[in-house]
This record gives sequence, structure tokens and C-alpha cells, in this order.
Amino acid sequence: MNRIKSRISTKTAEYKSNFENSQEIVKVLKEKIANAKLGGPEHAREKHISRGKILPRNRVSKLLDANTPFLEISTLAANNMYEEQAPSAGIITGIGIVKGKEVMIVANDATVKGGTYFPMTIKKHIRAQEIAIENHLPCVYLVDSGGIFLPHQSETFPDKEHFGRIFYNQAIMS
Repeated sequence: MNRIKSRISTKTAEYKSNFENSQEIVKVLKEKIANAKLGGPEHAREKHISRGKILPRNRVSKLLDANTPFLEISTLAANNMYEEQAPSAGIITGIGIVKGKEVMIVANDATVKGGTYFPMTIKKHIRAQEIAIENHLPCVYLVDSGGIFLPHQSETFPDKEHFGRIFYNQAIMS
């Protein structure tokens, strides 16, 4: 394969300005990802632990084979989308290795509104299932959910791309 030669000069003022701007954008992005990965508010995480539960990202880590990667998908889903914060749309989705096999993992985060589903949670869950179907990956579900987040209930059942589709997809994959 031929290399594409760059004509970018790293010494120009324009390049340096763009680089500095990009660095700031990357910093903000990393901060947003770190905040989303915390899950729900501190009091919800403390309550979760006081009940003897393992935080969801730790559950995912314990599930994965040791020293293997986890490709998280849609970490910033629902970022600042709702009045009630829903970091990562309240679920962790990604591809990891379990017992030597690549799998799609979907884990509810009960520290985010009790693991309830927002409309974006449903879309993220369905997208994870679509990726699993397209790539012939089995799904592993770590469920800790209070069902639908009631203030958004009217937005969760109206068509084939909403809550019921999750169960349809599970049946197709079985």
C-alpha cells in the first residue's frame, strides 16, 4: 500500500493555533467521558455499594477475561440531553472478551435513576444489539433496572424502534 504524503507544515502559525484548539477540545472530551464513566451521582453510588452491590463498570471488568480490552460504545449517549442527568444513557455497552470469545455487553447502571430506561437508553441498547447481530456476537446482559423512567414513558413505546424492539431482537438472536 502506498503512503499518503502529508503537506502539512507543523511550523506554521495556523497549524500551531489549530493544534492548541484541538488540544483544548480533546481535554474537554476526556473530561466529559470521565464524568460519564462515574455513572450516577455520588450519593447513588454510595447507596449502591452500601447495598452490597458492585458498581456496574466494575461488574463489566470482572466479567471480562483478564488483561483483555473493552471497546465501549456510545459513552456520551444522552450527554446533557435530559433535565435529569443520564450519564452514558444509564447503560454501559461495548465489546469485550469473555472466556476467549468476543461478546457484546449491555450493563444497566442502577446508579443512574435506578437503572431505568430513558428514550436514549433504548436507542443505545438497540444499537448495541444491531452491532451484535451484524457481527455475530453473543450478547451478555448485566441487568439491574427499574424499567422505564416514568417521566419519559410516553416516548418509549410508540414504534418498532423503541422498548419492545429490545425483546424482539433478543428473540431473533436466540
